[in-house]
This record gives sequence, C-alpha cells and structure tokens, in this order.
Amino acid sequence: MEIKATIIDAEGLKRTITRLSHEIIESNKGTENLVLIGMRTRGEYLCNRITAKINEIDNSNIIPGVLDVTLYRDDFRTRLKQPEVSVTNITFDINEKNLVLVDDVLYTGRTVRAALDALMDMGRPSSIRLCVLVDRGHRELPIKADFIGKNIPTSIDEEVKVKLKEEDGEDAVYLVNVPSIK
Repeated sequence: MEIKATIIDAEGLKRTITRLSHEIIESNKGTENLVLIGMRTRGEYLCNRITAKINEIDNSNIIPGVLDVTLYRDDFRTRLKQPEVSVTNITFDINEKNLVLVDDVLYTGRTVRAALDALMDMGRPSSIRLCVLVDRGHRELPIKADFIGKNIPTSIDEEVKVKLKEEDGEDAVYLVNVPSIK
C-alpha cells in the first residue's frame, strides 16, 4: 500500500466526529426519536464515537446499533467464496424513528443499498439519513450522504483507507495508490 497523502489525522478525526455530531443533532432538532446504526466494521466504530459525542453534547442516552449487510450485498455470491457473516446488533425498535446510518467510506453506493434493504426488513423508520466519514465519489447507484466528514475526489487508481484505533491501532484517513491489474 503506497500512501499518497494523509487526508485526516487523529486530531482531525476528533474534530470531524464533533462536527458530524453537531450536524446530526441540529438536523434532527435534538435527539428525540433519534437512533444511530453503524455498518460493520469501521462504520460501527465511527457510530459508537458519534453516538458518545451526541450523548455528551445533548445529555442524552442514545444506544448505537450495528448492522452487518453481508447477506444483502448484490455481489456476495460472486465476490465472496465463503462470506464472513458478522452479527447485527440492533436492540431497539426502528419503527417511526429518525435513523442515521453511519459508514466510513461512500464509494459506489452498493453497500448502502444493501443496508437499506436490511433495515427495511427490520421495520419502517420515519427517515433514514446517511452519515459517512469520507465520500470519494464514483457512485454506481443514486445514493447520497446527508452528513459528510470530508469529500475526497479520487481517481479509479486510488483508494481511501480509513484506520481506526479499535481495528487498526491508529486514527487516520489515507489516500493510497491501488496497484494496477494487468
């Protein structure tokens, strides 16, 4: 992995999480009826951090949920030989809630589409909004984030790597070159 640039460092990530938390609270006009669900794996950790910050800012007690969309993906049969299915952990009713879905990187939109399918199988929220740390473009589906930490236009030969302490031992977002397949 050749790192081209550091897009967000540890301090920048803290500031971004604080800003996203304020935007979510403001958009929802407080925290009443608000639920947050993070997509496995790094979206889960971001969701936990954003939820903790929202609880701190608004003196609320929101409990985050976790969504695994492996079996809802449109490519899991062709791309994954033996899909690794993780646990979805949503211990609250999502019906009539203002739901914020949290993920690390928005790229083609296919993972978000899978998440929407999974959520609709669980209930009928009043609204579903999308919060992403990075939007890198190259959408294949008409999906758009409502809360964006950073827009990073990328070429097809580049990738955005989000590193989080919980999974990777560090907090950073890197722009990296992807080796060409010839």
